[in-house]
Amino acid sequence: MLDKLTALSQKLAADTGVLIENLVGRLTDQILQVGLGVFVGVWVARYLGPTQFGLLNYAIALVSLFASVATMGLGTLVVRDIARDPECKEEALGTAFVIQLAGGIITLLLAAGAIALLNPSDSLTLALVAIVSAGTIFQSFETINFWFQSQVQSVYTAVAKNCVSLLIAGVRIGLIQLQAPLIAFAWVILAEVALGGLAIALVYQSRGNDFKLWRVSWQRGQQLLHESGPLMLGSLAVFIYSKIDLIMLGFFDKTELGYYTVAVKISEICDFLPLVVASSIFPKLAQLREKNYPEYLKKFQIYADAMLFLWLAVAAPICLLAPVIVQTIYGEQYAASGGLLSIYIWTLFGSNFGLARNTYFALEGQLRYNLYLTVAGSIFNIVLNAVLIPQYGALGATAATLITYFYVSILVNFYIKQLKPFGSLILGSLNLYKAASRLLRAIG
Repeated sequence: MLDKLTALSQKLAADTGVLIENLVGRLTDQILQVGLGVFVGVWVARYLGPTQFGLLNYAIALVSLFASVATMGLGTLVVRDIARDPECKEEALGTAFVIQLAGGIITLLLAAGAIALLNPSDSLTLALVAIVSAGTIFQSFETINFWFQSQVQSVYTAVAKNCVSLLIAGVRIGLIQLQAPLIAFAWVILAEVALGGLAIALVYQSRGNDFKLWRVSWQRGQQLLHESGPLMLGSLAVFIYSKIDLIMLGFFDKTELGYYTVAVKISEICDFLPLVVASSIFPKLAQLREKNYPEYLKKFQIYADAMLFLWLAVAAPICLLAPVIVQTIYGEQYAASGGLLSIYIWTLFGSNFGLARNTYFALEGQLRYNLYLTVAGSIFNIVLNAVLIPQYGALGATAATLITYFYVSILVNFYIKQLKPFGSLILGSLNLYKAASRLLRAIG
């Protein structure tokens, strides 16, 4: 018996070590890539200027619209299948690779075709879109990452991607020093995806795997496509809900899009804060819901209070200092972004309360409402942008986003029966004195 307990404890310790190593690897990957993205991205934005920076981001956003569908939402499904049945590895990976390769080709054709149809005389935009969308073909190599995820070994692909990110960051800086044209930065985006795929492939081979063993199954392909349908539509709805403003604004004015993109990017830097809070409190809330429901509701109220004060603590100072922040980071040429940022930063309540509500949905078994609200928000956002952007430009896109987030994240909770309990939590947090008192007691 003692031997069995010892063996079990050693196995649990080993599994925990693998999980921690995998988590650290993925976090390191995200932190490094985000950090490099912010640092080098600012440098690129200052070099290109608002108009060219806006044009590049227009191409990226347009390609991302089609790519959100082309990825087919296969990741979760393939990881699930391999984790359940390791013997299906070669068939699952081979089939998913072919599906994503076809999706990448379709993305290239649709994105380039859209520009050729909407603005056939704009050869520069067409070239940018074609080059960036070609990268989605190489994203099919991300299929390899599904295997590492299923084995809790993402640390290996994280290292590979970090090496590529460092190399590409150096290339971008070199292009700035060489005074390279805009088109060169599009080629770098393509190169980054291609090299990332090659790096993952080399890691896969080095771990004793063999691409020659991959095989394609028509039956498994049909199954994956059938199951991925809702995930694919969900991905499209999420993209439209959060990014359609970039495409619609870029269609009218690339310079305005450059100003708007800067405001969005600065705001998005703060998005990780509510994620940290959510990941920390979710397990405790899940345990409380099963053991003591009244106490669970009290703790969820404190969670909502924390999200409110986190929003105010970030939004208020950035709103007041927006012009200084923008000009310090991006330079005088982006001064117009300061006014946009002072308004756009308030949309962070959508991230904070939206994430809190998703936690509520998950705990209450109501995740289907997340898809419903995302689709409704997408439609609402498109309508508002179509009305406001032609007349007000970037300011109209900012107002459309603010109104959409307020409607979908806050207002809707008060007239849909199933969401009213969460609406009550929001109302409870709006009493700042009581909310602050609850937080202080919880901290103390």
